[in-house]
Amino acid sequence: MSASRRLPNFSALRAFEAAARHENFSRAADELRLTHGAISHQVRALEEDLGRPLFVRHGRQVKITHEALQFAQVLGKTFDAIGAAADALRPAAGAVAPLTLAAPAWFAARWLTSRLGGFIELHPEIDLVLHTRTPVADLARAGVDAAIVFDLGRHPGMVVERLMDEVRYRVVSAHCADNALASVSEALQGGELLRAVLAGEGEALMHHVVAAPELAAGRLARRPGAAQACAEAYYLVSPPGVAERPQVAALRRWLHDEVAAFQRLLLT
Repeated sequence: MSASRRLPNFSALRAFEAAARHENFSRAADELRLTHGAISHQVRALEEDLGRPLFVRHGRQVKITHEALQFAQVLGKTFDAIGAAADALRPAAGAVAPLTLAAPAWFAARWLTSRLGGFIELHPEIDLVLHTRTPVADLARAGVDAAIVFDLGRHPGMVVERLMDEVRYRVVSAHCADNALASVSEALQGGELLRAVLAGEGEALMHHVVAAPELAAGRLARRPGAAQACAEAYYLVSPPGVAERPQVAALRRWLHDEVAAFQRLLLT
């Protein structure tokens, strides 16, 4: 290739390739940790640079053109080749690659991060990296060794191991435990729902993982009534060939120990 050949902006190429692969700007934004608007801006900039549309737009829905799909496939192979070449350069001889774990942001905040110090203390030789926005379908491409997910555990082609079941029960701010309150808006979820209940805005049906620390600290009180079992559960998911690596195996053992200790706190 001539050194004088002008190449498109690399960030725009990455945004376009992700958008083309997902055929969805929002999912591309999640993968690249950008906003929907940033992906849209990068794609439009690339379209202007190339002088042709790459997607047919219908509101927020997009469909890639035939020529753009061929271009995206070339880019995907090129990025894979660049990634493989970079990986070959990174680890020095005998060096141990980091252990990369993905988990939903709300689960990381409410359950995982407060416990990770124990894992690091137990395994100081493992360099743990935590991601909170890597879709399961992209684990291998993103170089993520394992992910904790809360769903039905249906991930074909992945190694899936059930970690923990979940229940929900009604809770209220401890300051309002003796009062009759209306339910908090069902539109609120995760941290927003917890903040509303703690502020005394009402009572809510809440997952045990979210409620347990606040119950233990005396900030929440549980309403009378049996807990409701959730259809979803927490699973550890790894790409094929990764699950039995020593670092992942160590993480799995530690997680099972932490889950066992946590479940002893389950209120029935």
